[in-house]
Amino acid sequence: MDAPLQRCSWRGMAGDPLYEAYHDIEWGTPEYDSRALWEKLVLDGFQAGLAWITILRKRQAFRSAFDNFDPEKVARYGDADRARLMADAGIIRSNAKIDAAIAGAKIFLEMRDRGEDFSEFCWSFTGGKPLQNAWTEAGQPPAQTELAVEVSKALKAKGFKFVGPVIVYAWMQAVGIVNDHLTCCFRYEPVKAMAR
Repeated sequence: MDAPLQRCSWRGMAGDPLYEAYHDIEWGTPEYDSRALWEKLVLDGFQAGLAWITILRKRQAFRSAFDNFDPEKVARYGDADRARLMADAGIIRSNAKIDAAIAGAKIFLEMRDRGEDFSEFCWSFTGGKPLQNAWTEAGQPPAQTELAVEVSKALKAKGFKFVGPVIVYAWMQAVGIVNDHLTCCFRYEPVKAMAR
């Protein structure tokens, strides 16, 4: 009989198929698509004060509610869209977070229109390559780092909201800017090998 996969020891993940699939397939995989990077940043902003599994369980509803996070569409949202989103029980209903997502779409497009690619901006802080940490125990990865503080300040300077250093570090881990899989995790080496 095959031994069970050794994963990062996230609280509440063991036995949850959705959470395990997210860890096994997506988390930490380097993401270079600008739209996908922005979507994940928005979702991490919605997570503020909540557990990530809450957002993960609502992710499909978020994608439906926010037109698959198409910045062109979200940037045009007006009062009717805001009211629709606030009435949508499938997502996190927060005026501030919804407003931040809409404003973030506008900033994303402004950057693009100035010739500044969102993906290039995000990856510029690490020279386009994921940082490879080598944590051996669950308690070792920090909640934030000096780099997360720097990225947070840069995002805030552009006008993004809900991008404090803790949120930004969680996002950096999720999109593979940082490889924070534990070294004992079966995903550590494959994710490490994905570095450009």
